[in-house]
Amino acid sequence: MKGIITICREYGSGGRLIAQKAADRLGVPFYDKQLIARVAQKGGYAIEYVEETGEYAAAGSLLFGLTTGGAYYHGLIPGETISNADKIYILQSRIIEQIAQEGPCVIVGRSAGYILRERGDVLNVFVHADLEHKTGRAVEYFGIAPEDVPKELKKRDKLRAAHHRHYTDQQWDKASNYHLAVDSGRFGIDGSVAVILEAAERAFAGK
Repeated sequence: MKGIITICREYGSGGRLIAQKAADRLGVPFYDKQLIARVAQKGGYAIEYVEETGEYAAAGSLLFGLTTGGAYYHGLIPGETISNADKIYILQSRIIEQIAQEGPCVIVGRSAGYILRERGDVLNVFVHADLEHKTGRAVEYFGIAPEDVPKELKKRDKLRAAHHRHYTDQQWDKASNYHLAVDSGRFGIDGSVAVILEAAERAFAGK
């Protein structure tokens, strides 16, 4: 494979595992925790802080409402003070661009598809699932009590959606913002991996 796959996912859909398996099958780097660690090291933040702040809503920051993302290319606005959330987004964006320059890979979350939107070698994927499947995974893998799952799923997805809109002015779960949407509840983890890999093969043919 000669391209980059970015995967956004609903909480509990198994999107991270799907991304990791896809990267393993392709023999390319997988960026999730590794990306967070690079941002934390570069910015001097705790990994846990970057993990939360880099993907969830950050209200009241300087970059709110900017749709081009150009601020992080041209430096900070003189005299302005920006929030830590903005600093992390700026740093995260630069590191994602560096990662893309390093070669084929799979990147989870962090609005990577939007950040790399000018490249022609990127396949953007959105992984979703029905409530039953997401509930099962949330209980088994995240240890959430069954009665708390619907509230937690809604909260997490709402925060991810708000963060994405905050920095991209795009609707996080809108199909037209992605090249491919995969229902992991219907196809299963391995089936979803197969769908993504087939799509990548077609998307990157000749590149």
